[in-house]
Amino acid sequence: MTPSPPQLSAQAWVLMDAASGDIITSHAEHEHLPPASLTKLMTVYVATNEIQANRLKADDLVTISENAWRTEGSRMFLDPRSQVSVHDLLSGIVIDSGNDASVALLEHVAGSQDSFADLMNATAQKLGLTDTHFINPTGLPAPEHYSSAEDMARLARAIITDESAYYGLYKQKYFTWNNIRQPNRNLLLWRDKSVDGLKTGHTEAAGYCMVTSAVRDGRRLITAVFGSTSMNNRANDAQKLLSYGFRFYDTQTYTKAGQVLARPVLWKGEQRTLEVGLLDDISLTLPKNQNRKLETRLNLDDPLVAPIAQGAVVGSLELYEGDQKLASRPLIALQDGESAGWWIRTWDSLKLFIRGFFNSEDT
Repeated sequence: MTPSPPQLSAQAWVLMDAASGDIITSHAEHEHLPPASLTKLMTVYVATNEIQANRLKADDLVTISENAWRTEGSRMFLDPRSQVSVHDLLSGIVIDSGNDASVALLEHVAGSQDSFADLMNATAQKLGLTDTHFINPTGLPAPEHYSSAEDMARLARAIITDESAYYGLYKQKYFTWNNIRQPNRNLLLWRDKSVDGLKTGHTEAAGYCMVTSAVRDGRRLITAVFGSTSMNNRANDAQKLLSYGFRFYDTQTYTKAGQVLARPVLWKGEQRTLEVGLLDDISLTLPKNQNRKLETRLNLDDPLVAPIAQGAVVGSLELYEGDQKLASRPLIALQDGESAGWWIRTWDSLKLFIRGFFNSEDT
């Protein structure tokens, strides 16, 4: 028996398995809500993408403008006209939630807030974040600046997957700049040693928000909580979700990418069969059940006629538990199916004609 999900103080939330991307439980996960400083997850993601693309360097020096220095809200306490490395700005954004650091970084990367917002929104679109739109890099309240619990969880998953070189920033408890030592506002970094990120946010409009990730026994979960009623409650909400997911759910890989699942007949082909399989693993997050029995059903296009390029879709795989379909994935050709010589093509054409004739007679 799997119990009901915990009751939370938050307005919206998501609990996601990082490996499969499956959502274990959620509430109002697509609702457009102000993300406050959770916005900075995208600010940092855009910047680290620029570093990976060699358009930005971590040791580049950024001159702090008067505009950045005057930015309201949480601060890294930058000095105007000083020079600060990109790496230090990233630390100030992640750990101190520095709005001044966010504006300094956007000015260095894109020149203007509008240009940087374009980068943020293009990246959101690339990641499939359909309930998100950014106006600024800080999360300060603005019309049409919104996100959702599910989108923030998916952004966190992308950060963890794509940006491992910088993910360590999210678990640092303190950062000191200008002789001012500030703590990370993620209370779970002190309460739960399995938690290693990510970010908190708060404005009057947004309430208390938090995106969290934790690893236990090699398995990672992600939570996104919007609109909790206090700093302590948002930490408690995230903790409840993590405890529920780790205790009652598990993730397994049922079929591996590249594994040969079938060798159907290849008509008019140089080889007589074609190896088919999956492009990606099938990993599913399901309630823990030691007696679970799954059935794999392969649905192959018929006939398969050469030439067929490697990677071409040639059918589908469906995974069932009893009558419930748990997953469906395209089957692809794992190799090129080259055309045979004229004699085999002619002979197979005749056989296909005869087969088609008798099949039509049967129907």
